[in-house]
Amino acid sequence: MNLQGKTALVTGGAVRIGAAICRALAGAGMNVVIHYRSSAAEAERLAEELGKLDVGALIVQADLVSEEACRKLLEEASSVSGGLQVLVNNASVFHKQSIGQATAGHLLDEFWPNFLAPVLLMRGFAERCREGKIVNLLDRRIEGHDIHCAPYVLSKKALAEATKLAALEFAPSIAVNGVAPGAILPPPGKGQDYIRDRAGPVPLQRQCTPEEVAETVLFLLHNDSVTGQILFVDGGQNLL
Repeated sequence: MNLQGKTALVTGGAVRIGAAICRALAGAGMNVVIHYRSSAAEAERLAEELGKLDVGALIVQADLVSEEACRKLLEEASSVSGGLQVLVNNASVFHKQSIGQATAGHLLDEFWPNFLAPVLLMRGFAERCREGKIVNLLDRRIEGHDIHCAPYVLSKKALAEATKLAALEFAPSIAVNGVAPGAILPPPGKGQDYIRDRAGPVPLQRQCTPEEVAETVLFLLHNDSVTGQILFVDGGQNLL
């Protein structure tokens, strides 16, 4: 896909990896619709920053916890931008809970933003767009069994499978792929030492960056012969 002048909706695009993806897309000449849930100030600053690159940079707010919220997000994003050609499902939440600790409410708290909303947004995007690209942000944990964050892992494993199913269902007009980062950024309030101390062994012995994740998203958008694939950006950690 020639990205110049195309428009992408990036969920959770105001901060962290999402912001890096928005910057990379804008740098490639794309207009960007930045979705946020509560990071309004960050979204506004990022939109102002991207606007200096002579691309469209718009913001939309939504709490992705219902089918109606997902429908309205696509409607508003399409309306303010004039139409979408790319969807990046980046928004997610993360909590540490084992299966023994997780209530039904805890499971839904993880599954709505991490799995149900991306699936509904993929479906709505496919209904609206004659052709385009979808990239889902996953996690290198989909290859493992981390019992300490079971609802999160289950939701991301489910999204990984949905990525492959959607790639088959939406072909040939829409390509659907996934990017699975490793430990990239520490939680809010923690420093980079937190990642180094807790990430575990990494074969390449280096910490990946948000910009490397964003570059991988760009690769998947540029390449018109790739669909149903999940690319790990984790220094090989998923192999362990």
